[in-house]
This record gives sequence, C-alpha cells and structure tokens, in this order.
Amino acid sequence: MAARMNVITTQAALEEFCAAAAKRPFICVDTEFMRESTFYSILCLIQVATDEDEAIIDPQAKGLDLAPFNALLLDAKITKVLHAMRQDMEIFYKMCGAVPVNIFDTQIGAMALGFGDSIGYGALVKGRLDINVDKGARFTDWSRRPLTEKQLSYALADVTHLRDLYPALRAELEEKGRLGWIEEEITPQLAEKLYTFEPESAWERLKIRNPKKHYLAALKAAAAWREREAIAKDIPRRRVLKDDAMYDLAQQKPKDLGALARLRSIPRGFEKSSKAKALVEALNAAIDNADDYAPVLPKVKHMPPNLGPTTEMLKTLLRLRTEYVDIAPRMVANNADIEQLAAFGEKAEIAALSGWRREIFGEDALKMLAGKIGLRLEGREVIALPLED
Repeated sequence: MAARMNVITTQAALEEFCAAAAKRPFICVDTEFMRESTFYSILCLIQVATDEDEAIIDPQAKGLDLAPFNALLLDAKITKVLHAMRQDMEIFYKMCGAVPVNIFDTQIGAMALGFGDSIGYGALVKGRLDINVDKGARFTDWSRRPLTEKQLSYALADVTHLRDLYPALRAELEEKGRLGWIEEEITPQLAEKLYTFEPESAWERLKIRNPKKHYLAALKAAAAWREREAIAKDIPRRRVLKDDAMYDLAQQKPKDLGALARLRSIPRGFEKSSKAKALVEALNAAIDNADDYAPVLPKVKHMPPNLGPTTEMLKTLLRLRTEYVDIAPRMVANNADIEQLAAFGEKAEIAALSGWRREIFGEDALKMLAGKIGLRLEGREVIALPLED
C-alpha cells in the first residue's frame, strides 16, 4: 500500500487527478478535519477514489488551489459517494460557495436495505464486505505534518472501502426500485440553509423555552450576537458564551452591564469587556422592537391526552411493516411522526402519509387507528391482521 500511496501536494498533480476523475461515473469522497478550537472546520485531508484510481489531497500543501476538486463536487454528471455526509457537506459548501450536487449517501442507502438507523461506516463495511475497519489511527491529529504511512493508509481506506461498497449497494437498491427513496431522503439535506451560518437564524439551534415575544426577541438577539462573535474570531460558540447564558439572557433581559454581571451563567468579569456593552445594546434594541424582531413560531398543535398506548401500537406496526420490506423504520417515520399520526390521523402533516411511505406503513396505520387492523401474539411473534367489522 505504501508504494502505491498517491498524496497530492502540487497543483499539477491535482489537476491531473481531477481531469481523470471527471471522466468517471462516480467518485467516493471523505475528509479528515479538526474543529475542537475553531468555529469552522479545519480541513486537513481529502480522500478520493474513483473506480480506477485513488488519492489523498493535502489541502494544507503550500500554494494548492482546490478549484479543480471543487469543480468535481459541482459537476452534476458525476455521482459523489459519501457516508453520513452532513459534516463533509458543510466543509464543501464553504469551499465551493455552493452545495455539491448528485450525492449518494451510503448510510441512507443502507437504511433503505434494512441495515438499521444511522448505521456507522465500520458496521456497514463489516456487514457488506466482511472487513473489519482498522480504527487504530482514528484519534490522529490530522493537522500535523508529516503524517505516517499508517495514518495515510487508514484515511484512504475510508474511500477505497466505499468504492467497493457503492456499486453493489446501488444495484440492489435499483433492483428493488428504491433509488427514488434515496433521492427523496437526500434532497432535503442539500438545502443551502443547512450549511450557512446566518447570525439572525442562529436562534433556531436553541431550544425554545418560552413562547413570549420579548423572550424570543432577546433569545434571537443574543444568539445572533454570539454567532457574529464566534465567526469573527473563528472560535466555537461555547467559547463566546455557553447555551445556558443564551437562555438566561432571554429570560432576564439585562438592561445594563450591572444586571448582566448578576447573571450566574455569565463569566465573572465579562461585563467589563468591550463586547459586553455591544451585547446589552443588541438585547435592548431587540426588546424595544420585539413586535417586528421576534421570530414567529409555527402554531403548536395541542396533543390529545393518553396517546401512549396508541403510539406504542403504531410503533409496533411500523417495525412489522418495515421488517417485512427490510428497511430501517426511521426512513418511514420517526417518533414525532408517530405522535402526530396518533393524535391527528389523516390530518397529520407527515411524510408517512404520502408516496411510498404510505404504501408501506401509512395506509395500514390509518386502518389501525380506525379499528380495522389489530395486533395479536402468535406464540412469541407479534402479527398485524385485519379485524372483522
């Protein structure tokens, strides 16, 4: 493996590899990055493999322009194969200024073939290829140079195994008519808003503990202020202020530095810093303009009481129906969907009541709610069966 290792550190080598990859039907991609002390991920390695070649791109190599690789990510003709794509896509969005296209996520593909919810890469490689993934180098500091051959081999295996997984995985999905399911699952994860860090939207990452307008305005202002500080200094949000402080600020709404200093979640001495004044000013401006500034929350549908037994029966039916067609239950409905279904029946606004999900589960779930399907224990096996009128 060491003799074949292709580590790209020059522009000429990158352009040569990407020109060849652009002619292939798919490219498997993974990254190694660090994020412990920064707001944005520090990209350390990009591992790539086509059906003919593989390489490691070193983005830290002096003078290396990743534009040829970015062009691959944005080329709709080439399928980009990743596993659990979310963090990689965030990195690629920042690199490209756009969301990569034509993505196949093997984690989602595996879920559509019954490999369970959010299956890990190692478990999938073991289950499909009967290979135990070496985890010896997983705690490597990928930002350090030079990296050893063992570390580079470990990193490259993430895409060479992926290359071996993908064709058969895709063929099986196609044979079962489930490729459309994968596209339907992946499409929402390609929404640009998932990968942008708009300060005025930062409140959406926090829990809403109070629906009152002034609380929401203060929470939004505090979160936006923290986001701007974290981005400007490229440090994690928690290094600016922790989430508990966001909730305290929204609840207590300090109008001056003295009131700010009295909050238990605010670090001692913070009120003496130059940024403390800007935070208090942002809070006061938001509260004074709460009618316009506070986010508008979606109307909450009040759930009927005593849904527990109904949701448990629906969850059992979901397990039975998804086991029958061999897919992960979460691809059809999650716990929140089940609760909505139990509470509102046909009026529930969930994906399980449309398309292929309705065929597999939704239609029978409605019949169960109408008393037309029941559960029965036969021996040690639970079965669902029609009930007589």
